[in-house]
Amino acid sequence: MTIASGLASAFTPTGTLRATINVGNPILARRDADGAPAGVSVDLARAFAQRLGAALELIVLESAGEAVDTVSREAADVGFFAIDPKRAASITFTEAYVLIEGAYLVKDESPLRSMDEVDRAGHRVTVGKGSAYDLFLTRELKHATITRAATSPTVVDTFLADGSDVAAGVKQQLEMDARRHAGLRLLPGSFMTIRQAMGLSSGRGAAAAKLLHGFAEDMKRSGFVAEALARHGIEGAAVAP
Repeated sequence: MTIASGLASAFTPTGTLRATINVGNPILARRDADGAPAGVSVDLARAFAQRLGAALELIVLESAGEAVDTVSREAADVGFFAIDPKRAASITFTEAYVLIEGAYLVKDESPLRSMDEVDRAGHRVTVGKGSAYDLFLTRELKHATITRAATSPTVVDTFLADGSDVAAGVKQQLEMDARRHAGLRLLPGSFMTIRQAMGLSSGRGAAAAKLLHGFAEDMKRSGFVAEALARHGIEGAAVAP
């Protein structure tokens, strides 16, 4: 696919494609044994840089909130985010390329047995600050109180340290934490489906947004996303339609 130089330059104002990688979401990215970023979002960033014919700089961050801020102020050119209406004020998203479940975790001795019991007065729910779960639950929970961990991977440790009632986050992350700490269990089901997309600053214009959208659709259609999920051993995430 040939891309006009003027359109490619909309993604590379510094001469390099700068992509944020959020290692706070283990479904999409993590650090390997050498500390280098690896995962589905890293693979997509490399493929997009190759399509543009540009060098790639990975900006590795610990939280979704940092990634949104970095792309919004154009300190990076593209990023990988959960689609959320609040973020859409400054970020233009592609369609989702991966679907992920958001789940609740409680202590074994908790009286809570179902998700519809969570939103009650007196309950405290711990989420990662600025995450898709934080934004969603801030809108949706009417009675429970939200407390915030610094990042999504520290949600369960914060939940245990603070003695709150529920931890909320990526289902797979919570499952890993439940294996790491005895006496924890997930509530059945999921409270939301997270639609993970690529995004760029809204200031980059409609033509650039259309190009990024087309790239994300190509990566789904070609099997690239499914192959990347399998290659990185990711279970429980689905390629978006």
